[in-house]
Amino acid sequence: MAQAAAHPQGQQHPIKLYLVVWAWLFVLSTCSYLIDYFQLEGALRYSLILLFMLLKAGLIVAIFMHMAWERLTLVYAILVPLGAVLVFVAIMVLEANYTLLSRLSFFGLGS
Repeated sequence: MAQAAAHPQGQQHPIKLYLVVWAWLFVLSTCSYLIDYFQLEGALRYSLILLFMLLKAGLIVAIFMHMAWERLTLVYAILVPLGAVLVFVAIMVLEANYTLLSRLSFFGLGS
């Protein structure tokens, strides 16, 4: 008994929360499957795939990795670098398109 009092139990979350998150993950996965089932194509397909992927990843990180209950500084320490990486990737995509267009206009279409 003395050991149990010396080690207080951590924060407990209701099982209902985990079941609701699991259900939402199931619904989002079903929606991802339906994208292929209905044979969506083009920008709509990739936009929906990315949207469902980000929603599922957000739920997993927030609930199962307990980020929803962490201090704001820890959340910022994880999310700000990730956001910076995404901004730099977007800049690289724009730069890649510019580079491709400038090469095509300067060197031509090639052989």
